[in-house]
Amino acid sequence: MKLFEYEAKSIAQNLGINTPRGAVASTSDEARDIHKRIGGEAVIKAQVMVAGRGKAGGIKFASKPDETWARANEILGMTIKGEKVKKVLIEQKATAKKELFASIVLDRANRCQTVLASDQGGIDIEDVARQTPEKVLRHRLDPVFGMRSYDARLIALKLGYQGMQQSTFSDFLSNLYRLSLIYDAELVESNPVIETQDGRFVAADLRVIVDDNSLFRHPEFQERSKEISGEVTALESKARDNGLAFVELDGDIGIIGNGAGLVMATLDLVKQYGGKPANFCDVGGGANAEHVATALQIIQGAEKVRAVFVNILAGITRCDEVAKGIVDVKKVMGLKKPLVIRMVGTNQEEGRRILQSAGLTAMDKMDEAARLAVSKVAA
Repeated sequence: MKLFEYEAKSIAQNLGINTPRGAVASTSDEARDIHKRIGGEAVIKAQVMVAGRGKAGGIKFASKPDETWARANEILGMTIKGEKVKKVLIEQKATAKKELFASIVLDRANRCQTVLASDQGGIDIEDVARQTPEKVLRHRLDPVFGMRSYDARLIALKLGYQGMQQSTFSDFLSNLYRLSLIYDAELVESNPVIETQDGRFVAADLRVIVDDNSLFRHPEFQERSKEISGEVTALESKARDNGLAFVELDGDIGIIGNGAGLVMATLDLVKQYGGKPANFCDVGGGANAEHVATALQIIQGAEKVRAVFVNILAGITRCDEVAKGIVDVKKVMGLKKPLVIRMVGTNQEEGRRILQSAGLTAMDKMDEAARLAVSKVAA
């Protein structure tokens, strides 16, 4: 779950991480009042989950409160990459002696957390890594010991800091690491980290992504996570409330499968035959008839879906339970969209008998079923 910048900075401040003075506003009047309180030149920043807000006009500067009112009025309500701006963060513009980049990321490939740092902050770090990879420091953290003071001081030293500044920057890194642990963060990233004239390090921008699987430990985020514009759609929220692993996509062929690997392979196969999947939906192992019926009801209820492809490789999941779920939907609300079923495995014959009794059939081969599903949309 992504946090808005103002949320990330709020928890950062509680952990001793310096951030620019400011507050969040929902109206232009609030934005003007905040500028009056903080003084100086202000930065007005759209609070959205997508990248590239600066290029889209979502970050503006103002020297006077009335100018902040005007800039906030321009940003509030605008749409950035499909996400409507509902709030803006008003901050005092920081004067930088130097801009850096610092990030702590969950490195799944190496099964540890990795620190990424660079003295080339304030720009796209991916461009820096691609064009001048030697300028991006990568430091893996021991999964048992985490970030020791030695690690933080070594990173600071490699970035050119010695003496008091080495100690100050290592403290900044250590606090970012603490944030990642306390909030089960997959990513904590500050770009830029500003080194001020008086020797402080300030997180001028801050991104935090909390592991969805840890939300039971963070009740303050559970309900809010469902409401974030652009992160969880209404369809995704409904599916997840019913225990389904569900991600909405841009296509028009609904996909239901059991097991993430099978569902992903199904998406690839549909794409290979020229189709566009409308979703990722994993009913999981051991899914019963009710679970399957719920998935089918949700997907065929989506206006953009023009056909549904159910792909089941039954092991713990039983074909007869899957068939009962499909037939229940047909009896209660009807099958509103063309339906293609591929179903093999445990209780396969009983499952097919149940389908046949309702006038439905199941196919054996996954590729043939995928091709048929695509043809239903093309017809």
